[in-house]
Amino acid sequence: MPKIVSITTEVYCTLQVEGIHRFPGCPYTEVPYLKDPHRHIFHVKAWVKASHDNRAVEFICLKHDIKSYFYDQYFNSEWRLFDFDTKSCEQLAKELITKFDLSRCEVSEDGENGAIVTVGQELVSHVMH
Repeated sequence: MPKIVSITTEVYCTLQVEGIHRFPGCPYTEVPYLKDPHRHIFHVKAWVKASHDNRAVEFICLKHDIKSYFYDQYFNSEWRLFDFDTKSCEQLAKELITKFDLSRCEVSEDGENGAIVTVGQELVSHVMH
């Protein structure tokens, strides 16, 4: 049986928000409609490293914090949804990693297509100092 060298624990939360975004510089002739604002249900899965195995991070609170951040930054009260403007899934994931010290983050459009952004060891060391 192999010897276990190290164990890393991460906790995660998931949430979904209704929003719009657009890709004004879309160079792909197959999908020119992406240049215009279009609606998705954005699915977010956010992981954070846990320092111990008894609720070092409460994932329900993490979920609430992310949702509150989205409301503060992106909620459009006239349209009653989140306006991410030109932000891609990749950009939203990186933004959440930076804001919430996440170890990785997945953002997808309608749970179908999206991005997973993972923090590398170099960035983890930089963020912690």
